[in-house]
Amino acid sequence: MSDYTNLRVEHRGHTALVTMDNPPANTWTREGLMDLKRLVGELAADRDVYALVLTGAGEKFFSAGADLKAFADGVPAVAAEMARRFGEAFEALAGFRGVTIAAINGFAMGGGLEVALACDTRIAEEQVKLALPEAKVGLLPCAGGTQRLPRLVGEGWAKRIILCGEQLDAETALRIGLIEETAATGGALERALELAGQVANQSPPAVAHCKALIDAAQFRPMADNLPDERERFVRLFDTEDQREGVNAFLEKRAPQWKNR
Repeated sequence: MSDYTNLRVEHRGHTALVTMDNPPANTWTREGLMDLKRLVGELAADRDVYALVLTGAGEKFFSAGADLKAFADGVPAVAAEMARRFGEAFEALAGFRGVTIAAINGFAMGGGLEVALACDTRIAEEQVKLALPEAKVGLLPCAGGTQRLPRLVGEGWAKRIILCGEQLDAETALRIGLIEETAATGGALERALELAGQVANQSPPAVAHCKALIDAAQFRPMADNLPDERERFVRLFDTEDQREGVNAFLEKRAPQWKNR
């Protein structure tokens, strides 16, 4: 794989560890967003990658979102392109065929929280703060924040966070469902990698189908999804991993997945 703007990639077994690295606050730039989209596409094409863990470089910030200097001149064309780049990058991340885990190791603000919302699950260290403060500077969350946040925490808390500018600590975020787990300071990445390791025990094609069905449950009626669920179940019988999984269970051995 090639180099990526403000992103570092490391492979650990079947897990791709992606680190946002744009000091001092790991902010997103146009080029960084374009490269995140490209990187996710390349990782999706790598059949040896089952999970993606996202974290921030340093100890203070996971990500502070967009660099507001890009919007200081108030040029609509610049805003339009950045909004599109944010949308394309984070939607690519949300659509990644494997499991995505945000290891939130510091402040997650604006687009920094939105990229975590685009992941399948979130682990935050006990000292972190999370917020969508865009309205304080005359803007709004444009990278999925107004849509993904209510699905996780409900309308009331979403409005409190976005409309009232409330900043959350990890304990509150866990209580309302914004994150799924807390970790001690410095421990989010280790825990995220452990969870990603569990993904390697699952059939990759089965995980991809399950993820698609769970995501569809957010916006399609159950009556539409139930037939799709049954159809996808049958489609798994065309995969090598279905046969491997069943036979490994019957033979009392660990399966050897091929992601095919």
